Amino acid sequence: MTRPPAMLPDDQLDLLPTGAVVAVAMSGGVDSSVAAARCVERGLRVIGITLAMWPRRDGRGDDADRGCCGVDAVADARRVAATLGIRHYAWNLEERFHDAVIADFEAEYAAGRTPNPCVRCNDRIKFGDLLERALAVGASHVATGHYARIGRRGDRLSLHRGADPAKDQAYTLFRLGQGRLSRALFPVGGFASKPAVRDEAARLGLLTAAKPDSQELCFVTGSLGAELEKRLAGRYAPGPIVDDSGAVVGEHRGLPFYTVGQRSGLRLRSRRPDAPPAYVVELRPLANTVVVAGRGARLSTALRARDCAWVGGAPAPGTHCAVQVRVHGEPRPATVVGAGAGLELRLDRPAAPAAPGQAAVVFVDDEVLGGGLITAAAP
Repeated sequence: MTRPPAMLPDDQLDLLPTGAVVAVAMSGGVDSSVAAARCVERGLRVIGITLAMWPRRDGRGDDADRGCCGVDAVADARRVAATLGIRHYAWNLEERFHDAVIADFEAEYAAGRTPNPCVRCNDRIKFGDLLERALAVGASHVATGHYARIGRRGDRLSLHRGADPAKDQAYTLFRLGQGRLSRALFPVGGFASKPAVRDEAARLGLLTAAKPDSQELCFVTGSLGAELEKRLAGRYAPGPIVDDSGAVVGEHRGLPFYTVGQRSGLRLRSRRPDAPPAYVVELRPLANTVVVAGRGARLSTALRARDCAWVGGAPAPGTHCAVQVRVHGEPRPATVVGAGAGLELRLDRPAAPAAPGQAAVVFVDDEVLGGGLITAAAP
């Protein structure tokens, strides 16, 4: 990376010809509302699309608001579309969302891994099914309310963090390669803060200006633990909690309720008052065992991932970068050992182990190079 890429103005909006057809994924929230409004202001032909994905198959018998995919979201998006004078459609993708996102979420937790459903949804739904259908009905691009930006390096596009570090969502978009990125628009990615987005919505008279942000997982109502208990009934069992020496120090309720790095809810047997706090450092699915140790007892100097995707090509061995292993995690300085279908990184400083199943996303400065799903953290 010898020079910074050029950022595209308003994430390509100004580069589109007047009258180009853009489908906007309208979640019923303020971000996608402003994204749609900015497209309208550019003279584009805008179609609002809300993906109705609320899971009725769970037996609750209700259509309660589920954040970005509930019936309230459809109603709010439709009212915003009317304010903007654009057509609006609701596409029911319940079955596809279940098969592509929720089933994966359940299977990963049942296997003792920690998935990121937002990565799956962006990859398989928003820039999978939605993009494919939008192109089929005549749209040239799909715009979303993601806090991310697009740049260009020579003849290739690049993906970057949003201007607001607190709202940045580029981590969850790392699977977008050149083809899909060329069809993507992120009209709010350049806003410096969420209040600035809300001010823009208020200026435009959009009813979503003061609407609270949706919860992180749209299909989870209540606590994650309660959701897993319901969804995975019969797919987990209690087992031992052991320390690094192999001594049994407690009993867990089931692997899905634990993740690497967790400290709370362990319910260990009586320990000395001066004993250091214990953290989950490993899950052993074959033995149905949770391993705990004190902070610093299992530091890693390397990280491996599988099922990798690269925005503009895999980075060369020796590339100095930063790797982010959680949505809101602090990037860790690292060096690429090898990258392609898999990824191996050498960490500059020993770090706490990362949770298998989470995404390891590689950055150089604010640019997303790509990443994959964590398989192991080497000592």
